[in-house]
Amino acid sequence: MEKRRLIVGLSGASGAILGIRLLEALRSSGTFETHLVITDGACRTVRDETDYPLRQVTALADVCHDIHDVGASIASGSFATEGMVILPCSMKTLAGIACGYSENLLLRAADVTLKERRPLILAVRETPLSPIHLRNMLTLSQAGAVILPPVLSYYNRPQSVEDMTGQFVGKVLDRFGVAHEGYRRWEG
Repeated sequence: MEKRRLIVGLSGASGAILGIRLLEALRSSGTFETHLVITDGACRTVRDETDYPLRQVTALADVCHDIHDVGASIASGSFATEGMVILPCSMKTLAGIACGYSENLLLRAADVTLKERRPLILAVRETPLSPIHLRNMLTLSQAGAVILPPVLSYYNRPQSVEDMTGQFVGKVLDRFGVAHEGYRRWEG
């Protein structure tokens, strides 16, 4: 059976571990062929916030694309994917997508995802939010993107940061029909 394709982007916002855990979960699920794009800012955030060498992060994906290769497969609407997740998504990346400024592969792939009406999940990381951030999020939500900030949930009674990370990664995976052991739904 052929795997479905999913594009994963890591941009320079804090929270690199969220993107890494998403890649680990996708790899272990065996459901998707993952196509990874990492910005220069994300490379630094991975280095500053985690103990993962960049080569270990890129090895979690089936294909890792160069951020500057705007001619890569994922830059074309004819390259069929199930959608795209940018986790974490910086305000710079959010602004670029909102304005249609496709100056690198991450922005171009997001633009293509929107124009093809495929799911685009943006896990925006910033606080507090300025009116500019909010306008960009509204613009993208109206264009079909799902704005999914990594907001902590407490109903699942997390015992650690890892529990909170697993809950959020599970919420993202749930958007693509992938079960995750760290995700607990509200039972009411």
